[in-house]
Amino acid sequence: MRLKTVCAGLAAGLAAVTSLTAAGPAAAHSPDRHACSPYVVLDRFSDALDKTTYEGTYTGNLSALAVDRDGSLAALGDRSSLFRLDARTLRPEGVVRLADEKGADLDSEGLVVDRDGTRLVSSETEPSVRRYGPDGRLLDRLPVPAALRVAPAGRATANQTFEGLTLLPGGRTLLASMEYAIAGDSAGIVRFQTWRGHRGRFTPAAQYAYRTDPGLGVPEVQATPDGRLLVLERGFTAGVGNTVRLYLADPRHATDTRDIENLTGQSGVRLVTKTLLADIAACPSLGATARQPQPNPLLDNIEGMTVTGRDTKGRLKVLLVSDDNQNPAQTTRFYALRVRI
Repeated sequence: MRLKTVCAGLAAGLAAVTSLTAAGPAAAHSPDRHACSPYVVLDRFSDALDKTTYEGTYTGNLSALAVDRDGSLAALGDRSSLFRLDARTLRPEGVVRLADEKGADLDSEGLVVDRDGTRLVSSETEPSVRRYGPDGRLLDRLPVPAALRVAPAGRATANQTFEGLTLLPGGRTLLASMEYAIAGDSAGIVRFQTWRGHRGRFTPAAQYAYRTDPGLGVPEVQATPDGRLLVLERGFTAGVGNTVRLYLADPRHATDTRDIENLTGQSGVRLVTKTLLADIAACPSLGATARQPQPNPLLDNIEGMTVTGRDTKGRLKVLLVSDDNQNPAQTTRFYALRVRI
């Protein structure tokens, strides 16, 4: 999402980061005491929506966040539900059902609120990116390069495709991140696909290659005001728990890989560079509890992320959310971070 658009007139949205329900002594101390790393501070977390419903719809399974034009939060469930949340309290205020061209549910994973109020939503099964009106009405569907489609149509694996979605500064370039590598590419090399938009029409454009840490995938990306990306990398090990790391990535000098069939570490291909901002396991737990083994009880299946503004020190305010998979052993949890880039 374009930060200028988000910041203009979104005072309520910016308040979300500083008003999440504290689950422990977080509110009583300076936020700098809650450092996860030299770059990231955890303000607080909230389990306010965990195992709740709204108008008969389960409010978990959250896979993406965005700040809407009116300052509210849009929260996308991966089972075709798009919620409107009060930015201050996280209380649900509305929900619409999304569907594909045949009226079937989506495996909805990525979310962007475009400048005209339309919703861009990615699904990881085909994969696809569709445009919806604020009322959930399907408008159209973006073209997807053949290689990124799920086999046998392409070289991707179902449920390992478009997870992250963001608009780059200027609001005319959309970027989707694959979660894992496609067949023929080296393990750990994931492709970032872009589209150029004009008057609601999007055409496939440059593509970039990003290398994840061993065993991790990319569940979310968010653009920063200068054209770089915040990238979440995530994994899960049974009996151990989740690994979640936040990186700052720079695609601005990376090779356009759309015409390179196989990415196998060949010379001349410049990958998206990345710098570790924080391993979320290193954040203070702030009294959080976990229902299954975790390296830090604060952790869960963190999958959604949005930038809501800046603090008085110029740090980005970043909101994360975990996808509980409607599983009694997992938690729907929001995390308010301040990130220095």
